Amino acid sequence: MKIATYNVEALFDLEKKGYKYKEYKPNSKSLWNKKNYNIKLNNISKVIKDIDADIIALQEVHSLQALKDLRLKLKQNGLYYKYFTIADKKDSAIKVALLSKIPFVYAKEINVTSTYKYRNILEVKFKVENQEFYLFNNHWKSKSGPESMRMVSAKALRDRIEKIGYDKNIILLGDFNSHYEENKLFIKNRKHNDTNGKTGINDILRTKYQIKNAKNTKYKKNSFYNLWYDTNLEERYSYIFKGEKEALDNILVSQSLLNNKGMSYKDNSIKNFSKDYLMYKGKYPYRWQVSKARVPKHKGKGYSDHLAVIATFIFN
Repeated sequence: MKIATYNVEALFDLEKKGYKYKEYKPNSKSLWNKKNYNIKLNNISKVIKDIDADIIALQEVHSLQALKDLRLKLKQNGLYYKYFTIADKKDSAIKVALLSKIPFVYAKEINVTSTYKYRNILEVKFKVENQEFYLFNNHWKSKSGPESMRMVSAKALRDRIEKIGYDKNIILLGDFNSHYEENKLFIKNRKHNDTNGKTGINDILRTKYQIKNAKNTKYKKNSFYNLWYDTNLEERYSYIFKGEKEALDNILVSQSLLNNKGMSYKDNSIKNFSKDYLMYKGKYPYRWQVSKARVPKHKGKGYSDHLAVIATFIFN
């Protein structure tokens, strides 16, 4: 079973309702119109079709309508996701969503806080081959805010996990806006480090306790293993900022998915999806192109500023 996560970069619909970024106001001088929307849908659907995951978690989807439009485009291009859901209880500009070939038991939202500063987390429960597992789709606060804001989302996620139980099959994935070793990167960064060196991904989710290959790692109670450690160092990235590779998109797994019993993570299967057509001049992700003029205009080309991340799970 292949599971992926992909930040599709501002997939806004053409409906007039709902809050939108100014450059995504439908049929305005920014040229966010039917033509460019269709190009964006085609481009993103090409990536998703090439990945061909059984379950794909998406970030930065504006609405249920945008998700349905993407799903229809995928179906027209030969890839059908029968099951889908979106965290749309909070009227934020961009939301997390999910497409699946596999039916789910339920889907619900974790309300991080009542304010619009924090996007809801999507919780989806599955049952495959008599094995239950929980998937949590995240999109934490961007690096425009300090680490304390990402800690809020991490704590809400941890609180929910504690109710389910750390012994369950749990997959945490999405755009955490956090490197897999965020605690090492930001230690001297005053802009982000307002938490005395602690981070949501490393300390709250306790990923810093397991940093070797899964086969050789001593299990730490109530901790998660970041699958980035299961691939080569140079391949651990999903985003490039000012020439620096960053792993903002992560897939974390609970201890039970490492023991090769029942359902388990397939060793060495984690990877970013960095096909040539997705890398602009071979240097960085070929993001959706919008001019930087006083009135930004869509150019009708590009994909996303993030690369998708993929992992495979097996049933014994």
